[in-house]
Amino acid sequence: MPRIKVVSFDLDGTLVTPDFTLAVWYEGIPSLYAERNGVSIEQAKMQVREEYEKVGSRRLEWYDIKYWFRHFGLDGYQELLAGFRDKVSYYSETLSVLSSLGEVYPLVLATGTSREFLLYLLSEIDGCFVRVFSSVSDYRQLKTPPFYLKVCQEMGVSPEEMAHVGDSWQFDFTMPREAGVNAFHLDRKGQPGSESMTDLRQFESKLLGL
Repeated sequence: MPRIKVVSFDLDGTLVTPDFTLAVWYEGIPSLYAERNGVSIEQAKMQVREEYEKVGSRRLEWYDIKYWFRHFGLDGYQELLAGFRDKVSYYSETLSVLSSLGEVYPLVLATGTSREFLLYLLSEIDGCFVRVFSSVSDYRQLKTPPFYLKVCQEMGVSPEEMAHVGDSWQFDFTMPREAGVNAFHLDRKGQPGSESMTDLRQFESKLLGL
């Protein structure tokens, strides 16, 4: 592996738990939908989820809370996000790994999370990163090879000089590898026989052992 000059992290499921994001999408929005349409919360959750699934995670709209508020005829997404801020939670090793690796490498965030969510999800770790890249908000694309190449270009490094870690096999492993980035897959469930890493300490050890 060439000398690494920049280390890149995914966010949701990698540095922060999904609690905040899931609460917004599957509790907050259905609650507002139920109130607006006079249906039960159970029915609202079912109908909202069906609408999500019609779009799917391969389209930009999936990640766009403003799109969904328009779609459902709702108002006040900022208030909804702020109301769930106490759901933001970091994995136990997140802060120590960011601190340790930040002493050796410039750290960047390469995420598909929109800027509206980042305001809350980065509340305690924003200062750890020299740059934050949101594929959805900044480049209107998913985390494809061109996105990772753009991150490398912005950071002034070749793809071989960047390492990235994240929990999505497709968007954090396959896509960056296609771009030539040194990608590492994080699987916190630790499937038997998998070569994926089960926590960020393993990623830290791999990098510092180079």
